[in-house]
Amino acid sequence: MADRDRDGAGTLPPDDRGGSGRTRAAGPAIRVLLVDDHQVVRRGLRTFLEVQDDIEVVGEASDGAEGIAAAEELQPDVVLMDVKMPGMDGIEALRRLRELANPARVLVVTSFTEQRTVVPALRAGAAGYVYKDIDPDALAGAIRSVHAGHVLLQPEVAVALLAQEEGNGAQGRETSLTDREREVLGLIADGRSNREIARALVLSEKTVKTHVSNILMKLDLADRTQAALWAVRHGIGA
Repeated sequence: MADRDRDGAGTLPPDDRGGSGRTRAAGPAIRVLLVDDHQVVRRGLRTFLEVQDDIEVVGEASDGAEGIAAAEELQPDVVLMDVKMPGMDGIEALRRLRELANPARVLVVTSFTEQRTVVPALRAGAAGYVYKDIDPDALAGAIRSVHAGHVLLQPEVAVALLAQEEGNGAQGRETSLTDREREVLGLIADGRSNREIARALVLSEKTVKTHVSNILMKLDLADRTQAALWAVRHGIGA
């Protein structure tokens, strides 16, 4: 991977702020990778995030291909990903990261507000979707929420998704779930692991895994992230 692209992005190592007076929160910081084709956006995000006690920017990339390479190399906890970028866009990068089973949680941060970009991003595996006009403190909160395993949708995004769901048969799919599957789905939306769900519902992990598989099959979803998003959109859990 090239060290630098046309606007100087490349993959950057974490800053050494040892004597700068920055105070780290107890425990490891949330490692964040920035993927955006505008250097001014990356610089602004880095400047803001670097003053957060519990967030560390570990690298930058200017398009999807660079972002994938950086995510594989740096193993960040959270990736902030734009949608519209030259070369490989954010949607395709999300798909590739899922194919690679990269554990990073991806929060889409974009100025592209058209509804047609929201659903593909979520289907490709995004753990959250917000717009670039989000309040900076709310963005930091979104990073923490996504890192904790939750699904994060800015209210305007949720409205767009609900509008799209009208009349598409979602109600029929929801009513095909058993009461127990709805309970499990609600806990998935709350960010619970299979072990935590098993403990909460007094079930074996094997039984929980079976319920999760049935939920994904009935709702025609690919993974737990999509299941959590589906649950949030339909008022189940979270």
